[in-house]
Amino acid sequence: MAVVFERPKALLDVPMHFCPGCGHGIVHRLVCEVLDEMGIEGNTIGVVPVGCSVMSYDYFGCDVIEAPHGRAPAVATGVKRSNPDKMVFTYQGDGDLAAIGTAETVHSGTRGENLVIIFINNTTYGMTGGQMAPTTMPGQVTQTTPYGRDPKYAGYPIRVCEMMSTLTGVALAQRVAVDSVPHIREAKKAIRKAFENEKAEKGLSIIEVLSTCPTNWGMAPQEAMQFVKDKMSHYYPLGVYKDGAAGEDEQA
Repeated sequence: MAVVFERPKALLDVPMHFCPGCGHGIVHRLVCEVLDEMGIEGNTIGVVPVGCSVMSYDYFGCDVIEAPHGRAPAVATGVKRSNPDKMVFTYQGDGDLAAIGTAETVHSGTRGENLVIIFINNTTYGMTGGQMAPTTMPGQVTQTTPYGRDPKYAGYPIRVCEMMSTLTGVALAQRVAVDSVPHIREAKKAIRKAFENEKAEKGLSIIEVLSTCPTNWGMAPQEAMQFVKDKMSHYYPLGVYKDGAAGEDEQA
């Protein structure tokens, strides 16, 4: 029997605004495939903030709420607590989640909020022109670090999965990538596990996705994929940093 490659029903049939070669479209598809396979599109609420994800409400077939910059986990907390029967997820970039939204992200983890966070790490502020982000790697050139990020002046990058894995309320912290077919498949498995965790009320699950930004990196799409493989995956190792239920690591 032939396998037909079709658009997921949860992914709306409209043109996307993302740049050619951007990884957001891949991750959108993975999220929607999971919503379809789990049969939860009609019971799911997404929360998206400012950034490249700002127009995701045009693409996801589920209900989507627009949050202020960095506040998606706070908004999602309110949505989930007032609608505990709903599946709730945020979809955030690194400038949003790891800069202005650091407190909201960390404290949603400390509280063990029963949410899914999809975190796109492309090492740059994408929508606003490619400035240095909290995830920009040492030596990496951006619009605001034309000679490369110098930790002496700009500090060191934040490794979000490693940080979140230290929080008792976090059930799953996993870093994946979308630079190759095997990695894309692994990313989908991780996203599905995160939603399954929420369904089982295990606590907060965060999936960090190493993604491309060819426009702001000044690279062709193929070159950007290679950059994720050769550079980003070295500085941000892929893997599971925490897997369990919230509170399992709490000492009596």
